[in-house]
Amino acid sequence: MGKNIVISEKIEKYINNFSFKLSRVQKEIIDYNNTLGTEKRMQVAISQCHFLHLIIKISNIKNVLEIGTFTGLSALSIALALPEDGKLTALDKDKETSKIAVSFFKKAKQYKKIQTIVKPALDSLDELKNQKYDMAFIDADKLNYKEYYEKSIKMINKGGLIIIDNVLWHGEVVDEDKMDKFTLNIRELNEHISRDERVEQIIIPLGDGMTVCRVL
Repeated sequence: MGKNIVISEKIEKYINNFSFKLSRVQKEIIDYNNTLGTEKRMQVAISQCHFLHLIIKISNIKNVLEIGTFTGLSALSIALALPEDGKLTALDKDKETSKIAVSFFKKAKQYKKIQTIVKPALDSLDELKNQKYDMAFIDADKLNYKEYYEKSIKMINKGGLIIIDNVLWHGEVVDEDKMDKFTLNIRELNEHISRDERVEQIIIPLGDGMTVCRVL
């Protein structure tokens, strides 16, 4: 059996150099996030942007729900991949980062595809519960991950996707000495999804780990 490669920063840069190029505004978001100090950790990896783009294209996805938008890199990556009549509903409770995200959406001329809702995501999900989507991308506060998953799965069309970020949690999910509430919550979510007969799923080691679920 072949040995899995460890993705160093050097290898990650090589991968990004030989993948398709990000748009000018996507690069601007990354440059802006680089000025934010530790908050930059909330940004998705460039490899995840590429993955979201391709999975939307090959799955003919048109209607997407995003839970957790930050400054808009993942949302813009999704919107750019959607067809002209596609729609992204982006949920985030932070008014300031949402304003910044919207400014980037407008600059990229993708604003018409994106509906932003600024309030706690659990409240928004309750209000949107009768809507149907082809895909959900979850990348918000980790303590509510299981609730986000449970609420969103009822809103995804059969054969649709739920993609969840940070499921490897910096590798701490396999560290038996890590017993903080965030690590425990991610472990519980991963175990819950692995037993869920409503989906078939795989964990992909991109960024901080992404679970991709196909709704049965």
